[in-house]
Amino acid sequence: MSTPDGELSPPFEIVEPVNWRAPIIFNSPHSGSVYPAEFLNASRIDLTSLRRSEDSFMDELIEGLGLRGFPVVRVHFPRSYVDVNREPYELDPRMFTGRLPSFANTRSMRVAGGLGTIPRVVGDGQEIYRERLNVDEALSRIEALYKPYHRALRRLINKAHQAFGTVVVVDCHSMPSIGVSRDEPRRPDIVIGDRYGTSCAPVLPDVVEDVMSGLGYSIGRNKPYAGGFITEHYGNPASGLHTVQLELNRAIYMDERRRERGPRFAQVGADFAALADALAEVPLGDLGPFQAAAE
Repeated sequence: MSTPDGELSPPFEIVEPVNWRAPIIFNSPHSGSVYPAEFLNASRIDLTSLRRSEDSFMDELIEGLGLRGFPVVRVHFPRSYVDVNREPYELDPRMFTGRLPSFANTRSMRVAGGLGTIPRVVGDGQEIYRERLNVDEALSRIEALYKPYHRALRRLINKAHQAFGTVVVVDCHSMPSIGVSRDEPRRPDIVIGDRYGTSCAPVLPDVVEDVMSGLGYSIGRNKPYAGGFITEHYGNPASGLHTVQLELNRAIYMDERRRERGPRFAQVGADFAALADALAEVPLGDLGPFQAAAE
């Protein structure tokens, strides 16, 4: 299986406003819905099952923010094909024929769960592939899709950081309304992930909670999602680099079974615009970079 350049051209998209309203980047890494034909042919499950891993329509909910002066990043390929919210080489050796590179992380919890950079399963635990993939196939996807995405995101972050002295990445995701475990309590409408206070200044999740709870959403923090690789990797508050992950309950804006936009879709998009406006009002001085406290 070769990387399907024609089907995934472009593999991701950055909509950058002419005039930035604030150094706030809205990113949707898991809403991609372009499934390469060779990938579908190699899968043991159908397209409907593969799409259970998608953050469907999340990119549409935030796309209008580009017109309000905020850059928007959206990935077109599905996370079940390549997951950019992982380390570059979180790979499960059981999935491949051939030897993985010595630097591959084969022991992470995400790999153990089947959700590495090249996932083994979809969101509900179903195995994706009929047979093992060649290692070269996995490495070619990482080179052709994963790495260019992160290079482009890093350039955008650096541009904002140099221009404003600080930058905020709002990593936008959606979650199933019901967890896999029956013991899990009812999920809130939005889960804010800041890696337990390490990926951003406290003012940012506070603003998200104040705005969205004021609009009628129930809010949780860091459980069951504290933020993935993007939140952890790009968040360095001491240097003025902030990331906050938002997980939106899918039942709020879509029909999960039919995978269709729900009656509240337009209102949820308007509420995200209100949130973006509120985040833009946070004084840059509150976002660092911060000097280390004296001993």
